[in-house]
Amino acid sequence: MAFTLESPAFETGQAIPERYVRNGGNLSPPLQWKNAPAGTRSFLLVVEDPDAPRGMFRHWAVYDIPAGRDSLPEGAAGPESFRQGVNDFGNAHYDGPQPPKGGVHHYHFRLSALDVETLESGGETAIADLLAHAGPHMIATADLVGTYESR
Repeated sequence: MAFTLESPAFETGQAIPERYVRNGGNLSPPLQWKNAPAGTRSFLLVVEDPDAPRGMFRHWAVYDIPAGRDSLPEGAAGPESFRQGVNDFGNAHYDGPQPPKGGVHHYHFRLSALDVETLESGGETAIADLLAHAGPHMIATADLVGTYESR
């Protein structure tokens, strides 16, 4: 059975509701996953927009999620909730979609199963650095894609 990531807030390929965008409620959406592979010791979640004008834009990273978890509730992005990487807005918390006007952007919610319990990052770490450190430890990745267009 495939490792999957879903949200009760939106289906893959569908629009992300306003409550989860930066100029809306700016809440992280509820997420749930199943069928993590054997050997999973933790998870890393990253939210990226590859359609950004200057290239990949990273909105959120949560890491060292315990292997026993199978979901994150809505609004799980508070600074006290989980270890979070510094996004491209310069914040160590969730910042939802906020694309410029002029087209649909695709937001990739990627959950990686890792073979380590912790990524051992010291202090606040940029998402790109977390991804580089996690790369050799990734067992599998599940992807959920939501869309958003500024009007």
